[in-house]
Amino acid sequence: MRAYELILRKRDGGRLSADEIAWLIASYTNGEIPDYQASALLMAIFFRGLDDGELAAWTTAMLESGESLDLGDVPGIKVDKHSTGGVGDKASIPLVPLMIACGVPVPMIAGRGLGHTGGTVDKLEAIPGFRTDLDAAAFRRQLRELGGAIIGQTERLAPADRKLYALRDATATVESIPLIASSIMSKKLAEGCDALLLDVKVGTGAFMKDVASARLLAGTMIEIGARMGRKMGALLTRMDEPLGDAVGNALEVKESIDLLRGEGPADLLELTVELAAEMLVLGGVAPDVGQGRARVRDAIASGRGVEALARLVDAQGGDPRVVDDPAILPAAPRIVPIRAGRAGFVGGIRADEVGLAAVALGAGRSRKEDTIDPAVGFVLEKKVGDRVDAGESLGLAHVGGRPGDAAAVERVAAAFTIADEAPPRHPLILERMTR
Repeated sequence: MRAYELILRKRDGGRLSADEIAWLIASYTNGEIPDYQASALLMAIFFRGLDDGELAAWTTAMLESGESLDLGDVPGIKVDKHSTGGVGDKASIPLVPLMIACGVPVPMIAGRGLGHTGGTVDKLEAIPGFRTDLDAAAFRRQLRELGGAIIGQTERLAPADRKLYALRDATATVESIPLIASSIMSKKLAEGCDALLLDVKVGTGAFMKDVASARLLAGTMIEIGARMGRKMGALLTRMDEPLGDAVGNALEVKESIDLLRGEGPADLLELTVELAAEMLVLGGVAPDVGQGRARVRDAIASGRGVEALARLVDAQGGDPRVVDDPAILPAAPRIVPIRAGRAGFVGGIRADEVGLAAVALGAGRSRKEDTIDPAVGFVLEKKVGDRVDAGESLGLAHVGGRPGDAAAVERVAAAFTIADEAPPRHPLILERMTR
């Protein structure tokens, strides 16, 4: 087989066989196909898509590019959650300790930042000493002993996806339903979970800009998981403005700790509770979502959630004092206010623009080899619908001294639309899907 001919066929709308896809994935994983040809193939798929047979073959080939974990020795129904990516979406950080506190084991393999969206692994690594590179044996042991673990992709679990994930981020091929679905599901199938809840984001800050596209992506992943014998569910959730107030790695860790102490922003709390309640149902611990919500809120109010976070941080090499003293997190050398140009109401906040501005500060990557500054980012002080006066602070930029910092601050200011009247409120949870 020749990569050139397969790229050409897909570029022109042709179909790839399962054997050809398996060869392409294996050859790229072992280095026989270079990045530039893999990039061309990704762009061809971005424009031409994959049919159902190609998608199944692509997902299977990525899954079989490495090992799959057997978590049969971990008691209980293992449930994971995956978000398709949003700005300020740090829900996984409080979610896993809440599941630990409620008795549902969570084997979470999380990702790094992709495009304008942040990554759970990058956020957790802002905690001094926190390790996301546990090997399979340590991952399994922590699940048995603690009931939860959050790690990055290992060298052996879906290595093809690990390479392609970074390449997509740098080649503008992120927003593709077959590539997103196969990437997510190859990792989740490899990690050994029994059930999976999907948080599919919709809006300006998401890869899916409309409900129809998000529904298609959720349905595609649900079908893949169900075909592989997993219990599946999905929430379609709004991502037109950043989730919570903080955007940036250490800042989002602090906000997650605040939430577990009952002090977090209302939208982040709502999403976390809804996701956790659905996971309790999938895990067989709660009979319905209503009782799941009650259990989650009790875990927050009693302090069991924040205690579980301290144990999770300690188990993965981090400094558990961060739970009581978030000041040990990295801090930016300067804090700059973001001013409103006129009085009115916040009519909208372009989440994608805020995310891209955070990348420009150093909170994300423009190239796959870029180093992240964990301290930088934004803390928004106004949300959609809030009243604002001319010159009032819309938020605070935590900057590290890059040449483009001033432009990034201006970009965030421009992401705010100031209207004469308050806009209507829209629900955070748009739709629920199960299989």
